[in-house]
Amino acid sequence: MAKHSKKSTKKFEKNHLKDTIERRKEFAKIKQRQQIKAKKQARHASDYAKVSDEDEEEKQSPKDNGRKAKDADKLKDMTVDEFFQGGFEIPEPTKKASKLAKIKEAKAIGGKRKRETLQAEEDSDLGGEESDVSVQEQPLDVDSLSEEEAEERPGAHREDLDALQEKDPDFYKYLKENDAELLDFAEDGDLAEVDDLSEDEPPKKKKKGKTIERLEEENDDDDDTEVTMSMVGKWQRAMTEQHSLRAMRQVVLAFRAAAYVNEEDGKEYKYTISGPEVYHQLLVVSLKHVPEVLGHHLPTKETASGKVRFSTDTKKFRSLTPLLKSHATSVHHLLENLSDAPTIKLTLASILPLLPYLLSFKKILKNLVKAVIGIWSDPSSTEATRINAFLLIRRLAVISDPSLREAVLKSTYQGLIKGSRNTTIHTLSGINLMKNSAAELWGLDPTIGYTTGFTYIRQLAIHLRSSITHPTKDSYKAIYNWQYTHSLDFWSRVLCTHCSPATNPHLKSATASPLHPLIYPLVQITLGALRLIPTPVYFPLRFHLTRALLRLSRSTTTYIPLAPSLLEVLQSPELKKPPKPSTLRPLDFATTLRAPTPYLHTRVYQTALGEQVAELLAEFFAVWARSIAFPELVIPPSVLLKRWLKEVSSAPTPAAKHSNSNNSSQAKGRGNKNSKLTAAVALLLQKLDANAKFVEARRRTVDFAPGNRDAVEGFLTDVAWEDMPLGAFVVGMRTRNEERERVLEEGRRREEEERRRGRKGEGVDAGDGVAEVGEGVEEEEDVEMEDMEGAEDEEDDDDDE
Repeated sequence: MAKHSKKSTKKFEKNHLKDTIERRKEFAKIKQRQQIKAKKQARHASDYAKVSDEDEEEKQSPKDNGRKAKDADKLKDMTVDEFFQGGFEIPEPTKKASKLAKIKEAKAIGGKRKRETLQAEEDSDLGGEESDVSVQEQPLDVDSLSEEEAEERPGAHREDLDALQEKDPDFYKYLKENDAELLDFAEDGDLAEVDDLSEDEPPKKKKKGKTIERLEEENDDDDDTEVTMSMVGKWQRAMTEQHSLRAMRQVVLAFRAAAYVNEEDGKEYKYTISGPEVYHQLLVVSLKHVPEVLGHHLPTKETASGKVRFSTDTKKFRSLTPLLKSHATSVHHLLENLSDAPTIKLTLASILPLLPYLLSFKKILKNLVKAVIGIWSDPSSTEATRINAFLLIRRLAVISDPSLREAVLKSTYQGLIKGSRNTTIHTLSGINLMKNSAAELWGLDPTIGYTTGFTYIRQLAIHLRSSITHPTKDSYKAIYNWQYTHSLDFWSRVLCTHCSPATNPHLKSATASPLHPLIYPLVQITLGALRLIPTPVYFPLRFHLTRALLRLSRSTTTYIPLAPSLLEVLQSPELKKPPKPSTLRPLDFATTLRAPTPYLHTRVYQTALGEQVAELLAEFFAVWARSIAFPELVIPPSVLLKRWLKEVSSAPTPAAKHSNSNNSSQAKGRGNKNSKLTAAVALLLQKLDANAKFVEARRRTVDFAPGNRDAVEGFLTDVAWEDMPLGAFVVGMRTRNEERERVLEEGRRREEEERRRGRKGEGVDAGDGVAEVGEGVEEEEDVEMEDMEGAEDEEDDDDDE
């Protein structure tokens, strides 16, 4: 048996283990800093122990010189501990040694400070003065530090500043107002190390006649604060011809000033932008050529799986880190303030090659991804801009690690829900584009796709359960809205895309997909949502959710009982009572969740509901048109449809005609007096019966038992579903619907153009287009109704029998 932990141990793990681990980590950091400090002090001592004073040796006697040489040898061979234990004298550095040390310091500093140091050394040499340098005054050699120490110092400084902000916020505020550079060292750090990495640039030729002052004047030409076209052109030539890192550094600094040109945050930048031409040219140069220069100096390799690899341990990458961070931060700020579609497209295209280098900076990358997803989900963005943004999101999801990929999926889903809040005829195409493109991301990593999908589907279930168990006046609004509807529709698209053998050839069956277990909870939630409020006002929402389930059933070959929810619509009083005449335009179900009050009990709404029910029933049974059990599947719905036709088409009885009672409904009969609606349902019944007879005829010739699953599933696979009687009917119905939508779209566009031009009463408006479509459909249905009169009489006779 396994050994159980003590109660005290469990209590300690629950209450104190986390704090103890954090405290030990803090102690380890402090200990590591002390060790680094001790190493540096020992290194200083050993360096100065090796220096001897040449001037003193010249003044001493040969005997003293021998003794000094002997002491120097001992000093050279002894360890640090022996040095501190012995009472040896430290030789003073000679004039030559001091001069070499200062020259080394000047090289480490570089630039103008280097020239000033050399000039000071020459002045001191000419004056013949000697200076004694003590141990405390000796500069620290940065090159002698290890790489870990060099990387650790900025991080430790940042931690100290964060602790200072928590402990003493007033002093931190004072530093922010008076010494902001100290706090912003990581973002606006010195990029001077980049100049030392331009190995491909030809060295500048030295001229004998030039003095230090003339060199300083030439270098000061690059220190102009105002960016001009000539400067931008010079940087562009250097970046394109030589892949210059120096020029890229200047471009990054100028681009940062351009990105924050309209900000009044009190920061001062090295460059200023004066004109729009310079601003435009600088943006184009930085967005196009900075990724090219980085790709030249930091080449990447892409594997067959799409992963990108490059070395992050090189000195060049560490030196370019501040530049990458600064450029990425500037691009992120620029994206949040752009509104021009071509500029947004150019900016998104420039980010794409930078993604492999930004994987190490997750905080910056997550902020950048949020900005890109904001553009992707913005209703005002063009279709091309949204596609470019999605390509960037997908590229990041492919090359990133699992933790970052999960963050990308979550941000994408949140952006989708945010962008689908308002659904109109103008935004519907963009929302469908978002749902179809985002569904592809969940198949890149099925494991992460399942966990995130389960989490969000569970949230939908919690909202539905809360609305059912705790009903209030407005509790249903959490379910009956566009965001909840689009969310259910989106998850049905995800499962259709990645659980269908038709779209994924590597899947042997729909159950082989890791996302297949999500089908059952999604179906249960959707069925519960569409029956939450079974009133005619929310029949449009029911049709939206039914189409989502119908798509899922068709793609995954999963049987979902959709016929009962559609037959409930036919049994509602809205379709049984005679409608009121109305001149309202047909209701657009694609952009409607709740039917407006003026449409209720009208002929327009009743006819539209009947058409939707007949269409969805035909689509549902067409999925199983080739099933060997189709004749038995359509028996209950056929009986209910025949009964409904008999009720709505019944004539008044003779007793009711001669009755003097005030019951006008009996005198007029129980029918809804809507011939178009009854004709559509009667035509559907005829097609169902014809398809059932076709299946029965082919079923009589089979030679296998029902227990043979392979043979049952392979029944009628040699016949296309479009060639079935019901399939041909559905194809024709889809063609008519597409033609209707096309005419409606053309009418809407003409109406918008006329509205923009200010012309009224000219041309054909959208209402005329709708009327034309309605008239064409009425003519077709009238012909079909005449053909079906004999069929209806036969069905009534069958019911009487």
